[in-house]
Amino acid sequence: MSLLVFFLLSIVKIAVVLVIFLTAVAYTVLLERKVVGRIQNRWGPSRVGPFGLLQPLADGIKLFLKEDLLPTAVYRPLYIAAPIIALACSLLSISVVPFGADIRYKGVDLFQIADLNIGLLVILGVTSIGVYGIALSGWSSNNKYSLLGSLRASAQLISYELALGLSLVGVVMRAGSLRLRDIVNIQAPHGMLSWNVFGGLQFVAFFIYLMAAYAETNRAPFDLPEAESELTAGYHTEYSSMKFAMFFMAEYANMITVSCVATLLFFGGWTSPFGNLLPAVGGPVVQALLPVFWFVLKVFFFLFLYIWVRGTLPRFRYDQLMGFGWKFLLPVAIANIIFTSLWLAFRAG
Repeated sequence: MSLLVFFLLSIVKIAVVLVIFLTAVAYTVLLERKVVGRIQNRWGPSRVGPFGLLQPLADGIKLFLKEDLLPTAVYRPLYIAAPIIALACSLLSISVVPFGADIRYKGVDLFQIADLNIGLLVILGVTSIGVYGIALSGWSSNNKYSLLGSLRASAQLISYELALGLSLVGVVMRAGSLRLRDIVNIQAPHGMLSWNVFGGLQFVAFFIYLMAAYAETNRAPFDLPEAESELTAGYHTEYSSMKFAMFFMAEYANMITVSCVATLLFFGGWTSPFGNLLPAVGGPVVQALLPVFWFVLKVFFFLFLYIWVRGTLPRFRYDQLMGFGWKFLLPVAIANIIFTSLWLAFRAG
């Protein structure tokens, strides 16, 4: 295959994934507004389009047409760069996520942008860099509420990044690889019984990952960096128009990425929960798209869980948040690594 064909196919694949991903971000916002509305016994958006389905489009147009205010005392280069860094990092991490079986056309993997042998490390590294956007936005805004929000976000990320990384060590030890496709393939043979969260005895690691992921993405009950009752809007208080929209999109894009990684590492990725019990059905097109269906269904479950938790749990105090990360999650993550090591050694012996 010529380099030109490979380049064109890759560009098309990137464009398709980006459009689908940004659409998913927009409709995750709508899903949250509808589900939280039902939890609070109200309708949520229902006027724009049938069942309110065009509300994300209306919100996007509104944000795009709003006046882009630039406060006089900000440090302009970093003030402008901060939302770009946050959104770029949230979009970049999806590039190594496989969302379907390994099917190739002219040598190009149709269901993954970049198949790296250290894909898990890339996701952890890119998501860690995303906090720079939050930290810089708070500092450059020259606003005490923004600065407090960004400092909280930085401390929160450092605290929970450690527990999150350690929670994944057991999964990596079981798979013997950092490649995301290898981690999924080891969970494939017996369906749910092979998934890391059940058959791999990583249910404690999954709990740690879930709690740390909520804190990493600044979501309730760990949304202290943008606590409205204390910090107005936190690190993005001084932002408006599309700059604010970029922070907003970055948060929901990170939610989707976290849900994708949880699906890949603990719930078998795109594999069927029934394993090899069900016979193959349909033609090659159905066989190619069925794994994508299972993957999307599992990701949707995690997004719904995110929203459910937001609608039912109160916000932590900041000292409780930090204590939970350092005094509970971190020791439990280390204990899980020791247990997993002993279990794998016992099985090997």
